[in-house]
Amino acid sequence: MIGRPLDTRNNSLNLIRLVLALLVLVHHSWPLTGAPHEPAFAGDTLGGWAVAGFFGISGYLITASRWTHGLGDYLVHRVARIMPAFVVCLVMMVVVFAPIGYFVAKGSLSGYFTTPTSPADFLVSNLTLKMNHYDIAKTPLNVPYAGAWNGSLWSLYYEFLCYLIVAVLGSLVVVRRSPWPVTVMFGLSVLGQANIDLVNRLTDSNFDVVLLLKLLPFFLGGATVFVWREKIGIHWSLGVGCSVAALIIATVFPAWGGQASGAFIAYATLWISTWLPQPMIIAKNDISYGVYIYAFACQQLIAVFGGAAWGILVFALAASALTIPLAAASWLFVERPVMRKVRRKDHPARKPAAVVAT
Repeated sequence: MIGRPLDTRNNSLNLIRLVLALLVLVHHSWPLTGAPHEPAFAGDTLGGWAVAGFFGISGYLITASRWTHGLGDYLVHRVARIMPAFVVCLVMMVVVFAPIGYFVAKGSLSGYFTTPTSPADFLVSNLTLKMNHYDIAKTPLNVPYAGAWNGSLWSLYYEFLCYLIVAVLGSLVVVRRSPWPVTVMFGLSVLGQANIDLVNRLTDSNFDVVLLLKLLPFFLGGATVFVWREKIGIHWSLGVGCSVAALIIATVFPAWGGQASGAFIAYATLWISTWLPQPMIIAKNDISYGVYIYAFACQQLIAVFGGAAWGILVFALAASALTIPLAAASWLFVERPVMRKVRRKDHPARKPAAVVAT
């Protein structure tokens, strides 16, 4: 082994994920305020790269979960981690955010429960994680980006598809015995993205396939780092090398270089987590998921009251101030209690350990 194993309890991944979630919020400040000239690099936006970082970290941690749990326990953990907070978020959209937006636009709530897309339609149609509707009773209205209360939720469906892919891979003995099958799968996913026009023709432009191939290489890049962990470990020289390699490849090949760098990005992120200081409150409380699922809606709510005219910096700061308390509440009252309950069922004789958000 070149470096040391990643210490799963002594790293700053919670902080990194929180920063990535806030970067998505900043990214959305451009379209949600109608501002032009959003920053971009190597064919993707700031938010796109932040989501890529999320998927790389998830690829490593979720593969670790699959390799250390049976299929049933693994699936229970994955559903428990993503679904309860997601459902509560949908409910919040229809009982808090959309009624406020509707009242501001219409002056009353008359017709709110019957106007398509009705609150009930929004809830039921989106319960599978696949976002079929983004508006509620045709709100939000009179904002630069109208008709979508929570545009960030689209990626959760594809993340869960990645969970299922790893679930299948982890059920195959040949995959567990060697790091090469996962590595080959990562390579094939990159090949698919590099030939996305051909994939489009073969799948009749199936949008789900396109989006999955955009994100899957980052997830499998993290999985690839995991399956090679016992041979390479985490070392500063590899971390620096991976950072440089990812920068060069993404710059030279903007259409698919980011995906090809998926493993490099994941390794560099894990390396950064070994030396980046992390406040204790963040180490014990992972609010990044809550920030991700509430930020867009908070931004739209601010826009409903004219906040889109405040300028990107003030708009982003105001949205952060509104989002973080909701994210903390999601963690404290939904996410952490559910995960603790699931882990108690796994180890009923043990005292609950510190929660690691995987």
